[in-house]
Amino acid sequence: MVPLKRRKVVSSISTEDINRFPNVVIFLLVRKMGESRRAFLSQLGRKKGFQVEDSFSDLVTHVVSENNTGEEVRMWLRSQQKDKALTAQLLDMSWYTESMRAGCPVQILDRHKLQDEESVKEESVVEFSVPTYACQRRTTSDDHNSKLTDALTLLAENAELNNEDGRAVAFRRAAAVLKALPETVTSMTQLRRLPCLGEHSQRVIKDIIEDGVSGEVESTRHSERFKALKCLTGIFGVGAKTADRWFREGIQTLEHLVVSEHELNRAQQAGLEHYDDLNQPVTKAEALKIGDIVKRALLNVLPGCEMTLTGGFRRGKMTGHDVDFLITHPDEGKEVGLMPKVVSWLTAQGVLLYEKTTRSSFLVSENGPAQPPSNMDRFERCFSIFKLEKEKMDSVNAYPQTRYSGQITASNSHLVEANEMPNTHLPANKWRAVRVDLVVSPISQFPFALLGWTGSKLFERELRRWAGHVKSMSLSSHALYDNTQCKYLRATSEEEIFAHLGLEFIAPSDRNA
Repeated sequence: MVPLKRRKVVSSISTEDINRFPNVVIFLLVRKMGESRRAFLSQLGRKKGFQVEDSFSDLVTHVVSENNTGEEVRMWLRSQQKDKALTAQLLDMSWYTESMRAGCPVQILDRHKLQDEESVKEESVVEFSVPTYACQRRTTSDDHNSKLTDALTLLAENAELNNEDGRAVAFRRAAAVLKALPETVTSMTQLRRLPCLGEHSQRVIKDIIEDGVSGEVESTRHSERFKALKCLTGIFGVGAKTADRWFREGIQTLEHLVVSEHELNRAQQAGLEHYDDLNQPVTKAEALKIGDIVKRALLNVLPGCEMTLTGGFRRGKMTGHDVDFLITHPDEGKEVGLMPKVVSWLTAQGVLLYEKTTRSSFLVSENGPAQPPSNMDRFERCFSIFKLEKEKMDSVNAYPQTRYSGQITASNSHLVEANEMPNTHLPANKWRAVRVDLVVSPISQFPFALLGWTGSKLFERELRRWAGHVKSMSLSSHALYDNTQCKYLRATSEEEIFAHLGLEFIAPSDRNA
């Protein structure tokens, strides 16, 4: 008698060995699909009982491809000398995915059949078209394709956490293109003429359009590594490399970090202590209230300064993760050494929970900046955490308008003095911690600094890419250099900078790429 355990092994049959549909033989075309995706889909089909062949033959009844027209598939088959008496159905991936969900071959409809280029053009679906560079197009805060852009942004964040900057930029450019569209995407056909949509991004978009969700995105979102690195980089002063090192040491949560007794620097200590506050959105009202505090500091230290709220708030957003202020003085040179004095005054008022001040390292000659522009600016600045009173968040009007906004002079100083300083001795539940960046720029560089610190990050990256690739210029937050003429181009406003670059001026509210 055969033992029970042995009988089980003999009688077990792999589901991949069962061909439930003998009249259906499928070949997945690797062109535009990629080997890894093809292998995954082939394995999925075999588990469902389909016969999926790794190579094309006369036995194949269904040729399935992705992002190809019927003519492109036939040309590929001809190049392989495999189009003799072709009788197989040429089908889009949608037929395959619907069959996988149904667990059996679904009826072949017209929408499943590959179309030739001419017939595709005759479809009623409107194709979108946008310029290649984000700095050429207007992008408001409205997003008609948030489901797609959120998915691509998550993959970009994951790439950044893994120090894959190239992949991160590719995903962010694809998301920026979709965000600029005036309507919701309903078909991949609409995207055929759009720039910056690589094969990887297209696969993600296609999955969401057809299935409502991307398996890759969901897998990333719920992965232990992604969740841990997001948590750890949420600590002020912790970057991707530090978070990755901690993760490899077994640290995945704040609790793990505390018990590990890692030695933290000052920024990280403050970030851990105020973690919850710093990971809560900052409102526009809170940003303006902080602005009043900074204006009071400037009035006491150097009257006549000009200050502008930059970043997402200048682009029209109502919330942000931090608050950025750009400061200058109409008299060139008077701003030198300003930041330490402002920080000293704020510290005496008990407003600062943390601060790190850096001196300006940008040299200026008679003809312009004495060193080449770079993507990293070298202004005098202070990265800080403010202690902001929670109660009585009064509605604060916009700054009094001057040349750039918010000049503090003797004539309007009463506006600042009317706002009393916050009570810094309040109980912990009466105040919150807020990240604040203060940047000081010479008036001659102010338009470039204003442009650079307004963002968005991708919009600025695309501006620099346009300047270099199209105009043979170098743009930074300090200056614009013409590499052809070998000279710096002066500007007294953002409009002049756009004009130098040969671009139509785009208002801050339309730079939300």
